[in-house]
Amino acid sequence: MRADVTSRASPGTAAAANSRRRAAHASHAVGLVTIVLGIAIGVATDSIPLAYQYVPLAASVVLLGLPHGAVDHLVLPRSRGRPVTPRALAAVGLTYLAIGGAYAALWFVAPAVSFALFIGLTLVHWGQGDVYALCELTGASHLETPARKGLTLVVRGGLPMLVPLVAFPDQYAFVAGSLVGLFDPGAAAALEGAFRPAVRHAVAVGFGTVVAAALALGYRRTDALEPWLIDAGETLGLAAFFAVVPPILAIGLYFTGWHSVRHILRTLLLDDVAVAALADGNARGAIGRFARDAAPLTAGALVVFAGLAVAVPRTPATVPDAVALYLVGIAVLTLPHVVVVSVLDLEQGLWTGQ
Repeated sequence: MRADVTSRASPGTAAAANSRRRAAHASHAVGLVTIVLGIAIGVATDSIPLAYQYVPLAASVVLLGLPHGAVDHLVLPRSRGRPVTPRALAAVGLTYLAIGGAYAALWFVAPAVSFALFIGLTLVHWGQGDVYALCELTGASHLETPARKGLTLVVRGGLPMLVPLVAFPDQYAFVAGSLVGLFDPGAAAALEGAFRPAVRHAVAVGFGTVVAAALALGYRRTDALEPWLIDAGETLGLAAFFAVVPPILAIGLYFTGWHSVRHILRTLLLDDVAVAALADGNARGAIGRFARDAAPLTAGALVVFAGLAVAVPRTPATVPDAVALYLVGIAVLTLPHVVVVSVLDLEQGLWTGQ
């Protein structure tokens, strides 16, 4: 049997079940809107000015994106049903300081390596988030074992990281050059091989095979068709989304409307007060509580970005430079965030199974 993530995360009360249903509906609805909106823009518009493509990423500084990880100091105590103590706060703070600080230093020493690590790290983390959503919110019985969950992690994380490489190599290279160029403009040459046609063709064939295998295996193993149909629909929808929407716009929309929303819902389901609010249909109260919890460390993250702006060898002077700096800051914060979420996965038994 699939490990019962829910029972480990919160009491099996009617209120908890009701709040989970509301969270599932919200994640599916917002995700569908994100995909449809992005594809509609991508299909209907021949060329989207770069300034407009940056809008969702810029909005993510305060809207969903950056704040979604700003409650890491609360999620582990809440998942254990314990109070938030100074010791718990210090543990998360030291994790961010040590791991995030080391990764920040690596950007100054080896920016091309750091960019490649950022892509791999994001692939894992975004796949990790979707595995949780499928198991907990969708009840995907076809993801019963760690191996199947791992395959789905690769598929779901690979869609935003690999499909744009195949579909929009020039824009992908531009983003890579923008981030690496803040530290050493010449270092971007080390990444040029990834954008060659032969490499992109190999990625397309290899990753396409993985996607097809994951969906086929899931269909064979499922004992409930609806969750598999949701999984397949989301997978194919995201594949189309990242194939037709320019990557800067696509990542901004996905980061805010897909990944961040799902993670925020996960954090709300760990908070008894938010669970009660959701169960009563008081979404505004639950979201307001999250916003208050996230505000202090969201502000703290902005201080980190300001420090990076001063420290980078090339002072950001254009909008692309500013967005590149923001993405480097996100990268630095993502590594410790992944550590916290991975511990949360273990606490909730997400990766257990036969």
